[in-house]
Amino acid sequence: MSERKVLNKYYPPDFDPSKIPKLKLPKDRQYVVRLMAPFNMRCKTCGEYIYKGKKFNARKETVQNEVYLGLPIFRFYIKCTRCLAEITFKTDPENTDYTMEHGATRNFQAEKLLEEEEKRVQKEREEEELNNPMKVLENRTKDSKLEMEVLENLQELKELNQRQANVDFESMLKQYKDYEEERKRRELEEDETEMKAMLEQAQSRRFLEDSDSDEEAAQVPSRSVPKAKPTDILQEDTEPQSKKLKIESWERSVGKLNSKSQLAGLVTVKKQTPGSTTANKVGKQATLQSSDAGSWSSSLPSVTQPPSAAQGSSLSLLGAYSDSEDSTSD
Repeated sequence: MSERKVLNKYYPPDFDPSKIPKLKLPKDRQYVVRLMAPFNMRCKTCGEYIYKGKKFNARKETVQNEVYLGLPIFRFYIKCTRCLAEITFKTDPENTDYTMEHGATRNFQAEKLLEEEEKRVQKEREEEELNNPMKVLENRTKDSKLEMEVLENLQELKELNQRQANVDFESMLKQYKDYEEERKRRELEEDETEMKAMLEQAQSRRFLEDSDSDEEAAQVPSRSVPKAKPTDILQEDTEPQSKKLKIESWERSVGKLNSKSQLAGLVTVKKQTPGSTTANKVGKQATLQSSDAGSWSSSLPSVTQPPSAAQGSSLSLLGAYSDSEDSTSD
């Protein structure tokens, strides 16, 4: 039994490989390949984002009539993961990149566009310098000036870095701390001085008010105060001082309305006649005399008086009482 896996195969002596029929396949035939998305893109149909590195089962074909330095260009067909719309892109061997062809837009293409613009400007400059030597001289002078400016800026940056390297940050922090403490101390001193000034103003205002009140009290004439007696405490008025002051001011402005001196002329004392008493009045006087004598005897202290003096005082009281009754009846 022969080996299944052999390195060499048997070719007969009359073998002619040119006689083997070749398989005729179309040039634009497609192959199914597994690839990853070469850049970030967005579907134009549904707006789905397809990030770089997503795997697809793509169809690959060779682009006809497009060759770069003998290298063929390939086209790839993929489908959107959301709406299944067809997206195509192809290789770009000139820039070692891929170019979007149909079905989607490439994202984050600003850097690539900038590079392309720089290349275009450089190419135009080379074309101008090729046939114009004065333009070459102008461009060289511009480049030299630009280079000098760059060197100056670089030197300034180096000096700035050296100054920053020589700075003692601890001393800077200490100075800043001292400055903050000094500022707070000044603020406290200013607050204290302001408080003292306000207190002095308040005290001066209070002194002025006290002096004004003292002057007003001195202008009022002092009245003659009678000498106090031991029994004056029993006759003291219980009204408050403010009420007394109001009454005094009213009496000064208007006058006393309830005074005995003003009403003295309105009351007349009736003169007694010798034959005006009657028997009924004598009876009343007797009953009143007995009642008044009992009351006065209870109220007055126990002092031995002669009977004649007691009778005279009681009779005088009864006479005054009868006169008051007569005046009221008239």
